[in-house]
Amino acid sequence: MNNQHHLTKTNQMTILGHPIGLYILFLTEMWERFSYYGMRAILVLYIVAEVGVENSGLGWSNQDALALYGWYTMFVYVASIPGGIIADKILGQKKSVFVGGMLLVAGHSVLAITSLWAFYTGLVLIVMGVGMLKPNISTMVGGLYPKDQQNKRDMGFYIFYMGINLGAAASALIVGYIGETIGWHYGFGLAGIGMLLGQLTYWYGQKYLIHVGNLVIDKRDQDKKGPWWENNLIFSIFKSKNSLIGFLITFLLGMMVWVFIGLLDYGLLIMGLAFAVGVAIVVYNDGNKVEKDRILVTYLSFLIIIVFWGSFEQAGGLLNVYAKQKTDLLIGNFFVPASWFQSVNAIFILIFATLVGSFWVWWRNRNRESSSLFKMAIGVIIMGWGFFFMSAASIQYEAEGLSSMYWLVLAYLFHTIGELCASPVALSFITKLAPERWVAFMMGAYFASTGLGNKVAGILGESATEIGEFAIFTGIAVFCTIFGLLVLFIIKPLKRLTHNAETFSYK
Repeated sequence: MNNQHHLTKTNQMTILGHPIGLYILFLTEMWERFSYYGMRAILVLYIVAEVGVENSGLGWSNQDALALYGWYTMFVYVASIPGGIIADKILGQKKSVFVGGMLLVAGHSVLAITSLWAFYTGLVLIVMGVGMLKPNISTMVGGLYPKDQQNKRDMGFYIFYMGINLGAAASALIVGYIGETIGWHYGFGLAGIGMLLGQLTYWYGQKYLIHVGNLVIDKRDQDKKGPWWENNLIFSIFKSKNSLIGFLITFLLGMMVWVFIGLLDYGLLIMGLAFAVGVAIVVYNDGNKVEKDRILVTYLSFLIIIVFWGSFEQAGGLLNVYAKQKTDLLIGNFFVPASWFQSVNAIFILIFATLVGSFWVWWRNRNRESSSLFKMAIGVIIMGWGFFFMSAASIQYEAEGLSSMYWLVLAYLFHTIGELCASPVALSFITKLAPERWVAFMMGAYFASTGLGNKVAGILGESATEIGEFAIFTGIAVFCTIFGLLVLFIIKPLKRLTHNAETFSYK
């Protein structure tokens, strides 16, 4: 099928071989990530900043701040599940992205108000906004390319990923500097202006997105679909044995955590996730044999995602606080804002994205293993090795009272190489394997897994107060290495479950 068969004359237009729609989504996501990562760069620093000083914060302890950071970043991404379902069943991806953008403009703007109610209200609005926007804009990128152009689709995701990191790099430098030196709430307000620019870009570019992100109508026979009430996803959990069992096991586990361990918040979280588990099994049941295998391997890949982001996302929490409190930030007479280190990862991505992408093309052309799952496993291992540099930093801190900045830079370098192997590949992998009628839900589930990884990162960051940074950093590095090697060990059976979904990529 060629593009002319299903695209209008307007959106056939390309730049550098890619649809103009890709660049509209690129710019929209760039400004969305500018707002999100700008806010993230100063969030924990604002929470732990002293009360009553010139640029006062909330005055919380490191442990409490990292706990809130873990919950917040988890919900930001877990909200992608309802965001994906709303797109699949009600609005379509294109309208969902617009609604998410409006919520984000409101959330970042409210954070600019100097009040505790505004702080919590802003975070809730951002959670809702990211949940609506993030999974659906990524799915739309995949929808720009026909099924027989999967290699070009992979490159499209790399370009899209550059937009994410342009926004992240600029925001950590600009919003971070303004937040730390002029005022936290000015930084939050600037993030809101960035999101408004993204929303205006998206609105302007709608004519280039006519053919993607629209609501997909399930065309199967009404008899096969059943009456309308059975199509309600939550109701459907209780209609089949395996989804009901999965729901009950997870729900009871949450009850046990609450009753026997006394952790109400974690108990409620697991009980809430029981619905996600049930819906995931309903989606699995909806597929034919090939679709079920592909859905299963996608779910298994989510475990890799949780491990990856559970380690990587120390960046915004523990590593951010470590940079502020335990790192020598003086270069001559200039005091480097700790938030600037949040831009290092994004800057490295802009430098290395093309190189890493080119390496995998070179690797694949020599008929070597280059499946998405292989790249994701390698990414986990390389990212994990970055924490060995932080182990060295913590040894230097214990010996000298401060550690050098280059340890953080080296850690972020390895984190970046690992991320470039794993993250854009994972996004493309899901759009290849997910059935079209469930693709937004599957992308939402991917980001929910990212959210659970963020929560794991928060828990690890909190525990550093008790067991020390050296143990946390070294433990993460060793665990990621072992986990990545285990995935490589079972790569062949995992690949069989994809039923050659990636074969177009090798043509």
